[in-house]
Parts: sequence; C-alpha cells; structure tokens
Amino acid sequence: MAPTRAAYPRPEYDARMARKKPSVDTETPARAVRSKEAAPARAAKAPRPAKPTKPPRPGKAAKPSREKKDRRDAKDRLDKKPERKPDRKPERKKDKKASGQHIEVRRIHRRDLNKAWEFLKISFRHVNMETVEYQRPRSKTRFEEIYDDEGIEQLLFSVEGAIVAYAEASYEVTGSDNWINPRYFEKRDMRPLFVDELAVHPEWNGRGVGSFVLEQLHHLARVRGLTHIVLEVAENNENALGWYRKRNFRKLDAAIFMAASVESEPELLPPRELPAPRASMGPLPEIERVEV
Repeated sequence: MAPTRAAYPRPEYDARMARKKPSVDTETPARAVRSKEAAPARAAKAPRPAKPTKPPRPGKAAKPSREKKDRRDAKDRLDKKPERKPDRKPERKKDKKASGQHIEVRRIHRRDLNKAWEFLKISFRHVNMETVEYQRPRSKTRFEEIYDDEGIEQLLFSVEGAIVAYAEASYEVTGSDNWINPRYFEKRDMRPLFVDELAVHPEWNGRGVGSFVLEQLHHLARVRGLTHIVLEVAENNENALGWYRKRNFRKLDAAIFMAASVESEPELLPPRELPAPRASMGPLPEIERVEV
C-alpha cells in the first residue's frame, strides 16, 4: 500500500503555503465564503464618486454630454413631421438684362385704326419694296372694312402705350380677295388658325415681342380647339423665314411666284425710208407739212 501524503511531512512547503492562504475555519467548507449572506454586502457597496466637472467659462454655455445630445437629436427627428415639398413649376428663362418694361395685348378699337394703319406702313415699308405682293392690306379702306368683319381677331401689342406689334387672325377662310383653298385643309384633317398679318416694329426686333405675339396666337388656337397655325411669308424675306423655321413652321405648298425674261421692243415701229417715185407717176402733189 502506497504511503499517504501525511506520512511525509514538508515543513518548508507548509509554512510557505500558510503565509499565502488566510487561515480559515477547517470545519466550515470553502464554499461558505461565497454565501448568500455576502450578497447584500456587495449590493450595498457605495458607488464611485462622480468625476468633478469644470465650471463653464463666463459668457460661454456649457456643452451637453454626447449621450444627451444624441438622445435630444433622436427625439427631434421623431417629433419633426416631414415637410411636403410643393410641386415646382418649370421656371421660364429670364432675360439676362431685364428692362422693366411690360408688353400688353388687347383687341383693337375703332379709335385705334389710324394709329394701327400708320404702324403697318412703317413695319412693312422695307418688306414691300422687295416683294411681289403687299404684306399688309392693300388700302386703308380695306383695313377699315376688316374691322367690321366678324370672325377676325385684330390684336394690338403695346409697351407703355406705344404700339410695338399687330396681329390679325381668322378662324375660317374669309374675304373675297383670299386665295386660300379650304379643301386643302379639310382633306388633311387640319383645323388651322389663319394668320393674315403679323407685324413687329423694326425698332423692337430682338426684344421678345414677336415671341410673345406668337404665344398669344397659339393660345387662341388652343382655346378654339384648332390644330395648326397657318400664315404666309415672302420667300425672299430670309429673316422672317429663319425666325419661323426655328419655331417649327414648315412649308405647306410649293407654289411660288415665277417669271421669265422677254426681250422688250417698242410698240411702234421705227421710221423707214420709202423708195423713189417712178417717172410714169408724174410729180407728187404738195402735202402740207405737219411738225411732229
């Protein structure tokens, strides 16, 4: 039988172990040290004292702790209702240099006929020198008759009381001097607004006046349920042609004015020398001379 540990005493080892381990009651088991009676003592342990904070400097507010700031931000996000953004309409492009002047449109009145006629003569003066047919009514009488016709819109555009543009449009083919064939449009299911006149004062070119006039004509067409705007422009008026083409106007018909040169001759034949009289005829009677 092997000897037990008590059979070999080790005084040095036992003394060293006695210094390391506290003396305990041998009759009480080791687990009694961690008994339930020690739990209230641990719970009643005093908390660690808070670290003293520095007082804020005069004139400067104390900064909240990061934890409080995060809680406050979270609460603000919950309390804050989402704002509904209003539907933004597309903004029109503004001119780089605004003049502060406003253009107005109104229907013509009888008292405006003389001023409007003088305006048309100024507006079409240069064009009428270069075109075959007039780009305005043939006479002032005809212009005044148009005012009394029904179904014709005569619009005046003014800036600070001065006429800067004129537009004349009809919803159907009218007038005895009109060359438009209505069947052309009926066959193609087109309901056009016929623009008989569109004039802008030469000094107001490039100021957006023409664009405003055309926008007003488009508005009339939409209100009336029309599908197209039809107008006539001289083919050699290159400025007007380019302006309309940029605004989606296209050529409808290929009819143009054509001419061929003819060698001109005087209506009366030139003088011709007559042959000498024959001897058998005798002397010619005297004829009274008439100065030509």
